[in-house]
Amino acid sequence: MTMDDGADIVFTVHTKRQELLPGIFAGTEETTTGVIRLKAMAADGVLKYPIIAVNDAQTKFMFDNRYGTGQSTLDGILRATNRLMAGNIFVVAGYGWCGRGLAMRARGLGARVVVTEVDPLKGLEAVMDGYEVLPMAEAAKVGDVFCTLTGDIHVLREEHFLAMKDGAILSNSSHFNVEIDIDALTLISTAHRPLRDFVEEYTLNNGKCIYLLAEGRLVNLAAAEGHPSAVMDMSFANQALASEFVSKNHASFQKQVYPVPAEIDKEIARLKLAAMQVDIDTLTPEQEKYLSSYDLGT
Repeated sequence: MTMDDGADIVFTVHTKRQELLPGIFAGTEETTTGVIRLKAMAADGVLKYPIIAVNDAQTKFMFDNRYGTGQSTLDGILRATNRLMAGNIFVVAGYGWCGRGLAMRARGLGARVVVTEVDPLKGLEAVMDGYEVLPMAEAAKVGDVFCTLTGDIHVLREEHFLAMKDGAILSNSSHFNVEIDIDALTLISTAHRPLRDFVEEYTLNNGKCIYLLAEGRLVNLAAAEGHPSAVMDMSFANQALASEFVSKNHASFQKQVYPVPAEIDKEIARLKLAAMQVDIDTLTPEQEKYLSSYDLGT
């Protein structure tokens, strides 16, 4: 059994430690990036054992990704820079659940938030949520602080660096340090120096300075402490209960990526509410009958 974050263990076992595969019957995966990779492996027929996509549980992505990433990412940026967010233009690249959380928290600190997206549905959602949505080529010209949360490569690259303001701050809160094209940033710079902990200054050949945080790695882990335990508890509960579920049922699974069962998701939400000493209503028998009928109320 593997319990993974970013598919790092799975990838290592499949490529460098294949002798371990016969002893592994299933696994779990906690991150969006990892689930994307594992689904690609399954589609290509190279995944050697079933995986439960913990990241896709509602009690994971709606809370860990949104509230955890939103808070911890801003925590990392603020610890590294001590920058006042109020009045700054904060560019959020990617409006998945992590991007939603960061945009919400940045706006809460008084920043003017710009969102960039490639998915029309997410772009539309960002507009409806009250954010300005721009292509990165346009956002690069106006942004003061940038953070990438897409799971893709080279979201910020040479043409964007050259268009940025003097003093722009670059950060990443996705799994790998590939979203900011650091090689391109280095090539177009005439000087590079560490400025303070987790902050590197790049002087571009156009005379402007750009500040890269945490070497382009996850700023919430490198420059801060990651998510608070009060939101990670639900993610870990998903890992534990999904592990128990797949341990008991793996013989009936194919070498594919599976969702967390809905009953586990709901049970974790129930337990979390109980831990927070929050009560909710229950349906009356009359209400249950109404919801399961088609001839009442018509």
